[in-house]
Amino acid sequence: MRSDALAIQAEGLGKSYRIGRGPRATTLAERLVDVVRHPFGHGAGEGFWALRDASFEIARGQAVGIIGRNGAGKSTLLKLLSRITTPTTGWAELRGRVGSLIEVGTGFHPELTGRENVFLNGAILGMRRHEVAQRFDEIVDFAGIERFIDTPVKRYSSGMYMRLAFAVAAHLDAEILVVDEVLAVGDQEFQKKCLGKMGEVAGAGRTVLFVSHALHAVSTLTTRTLVLEAGRIAFDGSTSDGLAFYRALQAEGSGSAHAYRAPAGRSGVHLVDGRVVTSISDGLHRHGDAFALEFTLDVPEPVSQLCFSVHIQDESDRAVNHFWIYGDGPAFRNATGRFNVRIDVPKYRLVMGRYTVTVWVTDRASHTIYEHLSNLCPFEVTMEGLARPDYEWSPEYMVYAEDYTYGVTRA
Repeated sequence: MRSDALAIQAEGLGKSYRIGRGPRATTLAERLVDVVRHPFGHGAGEGFWALRDASFEIARGQAVGIIGRNGAGKSTLLKLLSRITTPTTGWAELRGRVGSLIEVGTGFHPELTGRENVFLNGAILGMRRHEVAQRFDEIVDFAGIERFIDTPVKRYSSGMYMRLAFAVAAHLDAEILVVDEVLAVGDQEFQKKCLGKMGEVAGAGRTVLFVSHALHAVSTLTTRTLVLEAGRIAFDGSTSDGLAFYRALQAEGSGSAHAYRAPAGRSGVHLVDGRVVTSISDGLHRHGDAFALEFTLDVPEPVSQLCFSVHIQDESDRAVNHFWIYGDGPAFRNATGRFNVRIDVPKYRLVMGRYTVTVWVTDRASHTIYEHLSNLCPFEVTMEGLARPDYEWSPEYMVYAEDYTYGVTRA
């Protein structure tokens, strides 16, 4: 491909971290502190490659999805491309101004107001003050935080932070927009608004890199997808083929096509395993029968308001039903340890078709996202001879579930 048609070019890009004996200093201040604390050095430590040998080219105006399991190297790749961290090996060249939304509030100064941070971000992108001023009202309106625009952002909630950060990244003149899974912090209405804006950005000919576990959003917004696995690019091709490759990869790693088991070596708060209890056989469920979901959660550190939520999604990755267990109840308040969770639904009237499970594990108090795993535990619903459902339904309401109960016990 001609170099003037490229927005991004990477060759042999890799990032290694030292684990077990303290992090490697990456700034002058960190190195000075490191010398004082460890005058004789840390020792060799253990090297961990978060990303290795990533080579690819992305054309101008292309919308590219980046997907993979937790720890696959997605965020590391975006941080390298956004110049947030430096590569251990290889190089990457970005041709154009880059607007990054990697973490909530990245690039914001906490002591400055929302208004001041908008102009600061514009200056970082190389825009003149009057150019930012022309877009300022549109940015504030999109973020929906007019009342707080002159408040220091250190007083913003994570949701307000994210709203303004996305509005700035999407509306200022960035030729390359880099977006990580931070949209998960926002409410459903704002997520829909953000996805619509990214569609506009991609349609206007700007380059978009989009990391998300929401595969329906990836399929809607992007035409090309990179699938990362264990720090390497395992697939690079069309989005439809990429999603099929990723689903096969998930099924292969779970140990069973209809169950989930966490990869070996997982640490921190995480989902250990999960399965769908179906009524006919493994992975096959009869419309209207009792239904259950079973999970094991590992919570090695105290979480003040642990929230565990499960979404059932159809073949288009649309959520058709949600189940929640909140941390303000006795089961998960100040939770620590290993827990068995079972959700029972007396009647579950999913229409005929194939479904998967998406799981969220978060802290409602700090808005921390510990797990967001999608396309788990695939199963199929059959009518088993029924001529028609015994209730009225439309495509907008594809599921009816009677009141569910849940049990949480320590493993």
